[in-house]
Amino acid sequence: MPEATVPAHTQAGDRSRPRPELGTVFNDIESVKKACAGFRAVFAHLRKEIAKVIVGQDQVVEETLIALFGDGHVLLEGVPGLGKTLLVRTLSRTLTLPFSRIQFTPDLMPADITGTSVVLEDPSTGRRSFSFRPGPIFEQLVLADEINRATPKSQSALLEAMQERSVTVAGETHELRRPFFVMATQNPIEQEGTYPLPEAQLDRFFFKVLVPYTTRGELNDIVGRTTRNLETLVNPILDGPYITQAQRLARRIIVAPHVQDYAVRLVLATHPGSPHADRKTDQYISTGVSPRGAQALICGGKIKALIDGRYAVAFRDIKDVAAPALRHRIIRSFEAAADGITTDDIIRQLIDHLPHEND
Repeated sequence: MPEATVPAHTQAGDRSRPRPELGTVFNDIESVKKACAGFRAVFAHLRKEIAKVIVGQDQVVEETLIALFGDGHVLLEGVPGLGKTLLVRTLSRTLTLPFSRIQFTPDLMPADITGTSVVLEDPSTGRRSFSFRPGPIFEQLVLADEINRATPKSQSALLEAMQERSVTVAGETHELRRPFFVMATQNPIEQEGTYPLPEAQLDRFFFKVLVPYTTRGELNDIVGRTTRNLETLVNPILDGPYITQAQRLARRIIVAPHVQDYAVRLVLATHPGSPHADRKTDQYISTGVSPRGAQALICGGKIKALIDGRYAVAFRDIKDVAAPALRHRIIRSFEAAADGITTDDIIRQLIDHLPHEND
């Protein structure tokens, strides 16, 4: 997905659009309905703006935005050249948030991410003091590019920031501004020069999104767009307060007890030896999904329902977000790897065999 270009004059009208607002109080059904309708309009506008640059990949874009409004982080995986970094940079241009990019390499050190304390000397008194210089993790929108090309020691510098939204350096804890969104890209682990992400690191990603190859039609569109001397203008649409309000609105979406229990049983079905697990689970799964996976299922299902114009989560919402929410949290057994069984295959099998109601 190389960067697409469109004539500048086709975007002139977009600059005059007012910034969207949801309001800050959702105290009655009418205010919630109005806010939901406004969110769907903004979501559609956001996708349209991204489509000026990104050709196809509708599911990838949708899942990335669900993670954003679910107050989570996203991991994009695909072979080089499919536009993972371009998607992240395009999204950053539609959001008026401070943006930073960290290029992960084998020689990257944790201090290059979190920042470090430097010694300052007062020229008049000769006294020395320490001053903290924040690293790129202190921005609100962080691109961790090719995250699995750095060593696990450097990867671990993101753990606290992604979970607690804070960074501790030299015994002092610094709070990060909200919203805080990490978008990481990685190449398949089979490629040269990559390190596997630790399980604790993977579990902190809300979604893992797989970026597929483009289709014949999409590739023709990409080539046609990018071989012309035209300029792309992507307009900023959302700011931090709106994203925070949208995240609060999503939490108002209703989850019926039997739908929530379905999500919980789906997670428990990944645990070998669990009463909810079947024979295939015991055979193909070494380690199952943590409680963060259940949280991602529910929060992702809420955003999915909101996008579709519904005020309650349905079974199909849980099923739609199951793969990106769970695929990186399941550790396959040696037998599954030998048989060529992927985590997506396991998730599909669990969904096919798990009843909606607990018998």
